[in-house]
Amino acid sequence: MQPEKGDPSIRVTATDVCAGLKAAGAMPGDMLIYHGSLSSMGTVVDGADTVTEGAREAVAPGGTVAMPTLWYHGAEPPLDPEDWDIDHSPAYIGALAEAFRAHPDSVRSDHFSHAVSAIGPRAQELVADHGGSGQRHTPWGPRAFAEGSPWGLLYAWNALYCFIGVTFRVLTMKHYLEARIVEEILADLSPERRALLTSELSSTGIPGIWAFFNSEQLEERLAEEGFVSYGRIGSARVRGIRTQILVNHALPMLRNTPEDWFSDEFLDWRRRAREGQQ
Repeated sequence: MQPEKGDPSIRVTATDVCAGLKAAGAMPGDMLIYHGSLSSMGTVVDGADTVTEGAREAVAPGGTVAMPTLWYHGAEPPLDPEDWDIDHSPAYIGALAEAFRAHPDSVRSDHFSHAVSAIGPRAQELVADHGGSGQRHTPWGPRAFAEGSPWGLLYAWNALYCFIGVTFRVLTMKHYLEARIVEEILADLSPERRALLTSELSSTGIPGIWAFFNSEQLEERLAEEGFVSYGRIGSARVRGIRTQILVNHALPMLRNTPEDWFSDEFLDWRRRAREGQQ
């Protein structure tokens, strides 16, 4: 993550956070998920908990706020998924996420790589059963971006997805899109062919092929179409987009012009899969 450089001379309060998120589209009763950089905003009075407070105010009354609180990453020595602890494994993606995870009102989904924490009326519903249904292959196991995961629910609920002082480079939901694309490609294959091609894909701890793409390129395309809204919190720009707009416009781009998005390795895998559908 490469956040914007903040201006420490600017003081930021919860009221400022609330106003910036509302400018980016937050409404009363909303489901809001956000990424962010604490330092990008300037000097946040009383620290990261102020941002959590402001986010809650932005969706009050009746709204729910969430953050990705990811633990598993490319550490040295490598992390072992078996060491994951829902209550104690820290979020590695910054001070905002770790403060959100540790907040006394926060609940967290049980997944070693792509956990989500949430606060509010729908928090427990969001995190209750990470990937218990609608599982699909990903490099982080079949539950990570299942339809029954928080990521699938965030899409179903048309959440507002915001980025505070960071770009779509940190768009965790890109992996939901990738998993949907791979699932579609595999769907019409015979069981034998599907098993063979699935064995070539990246799996937990095992390198392989995957449908990675440039999410900043996706941001540029969506912004050109007018789908990204903006606000400001202190010195940080806030970007916002609805999850259904994100997914429903990104998937056709990825399907219809794959050569604009995917690696040659994945394109070759896709070609071989399509030959098996004929």
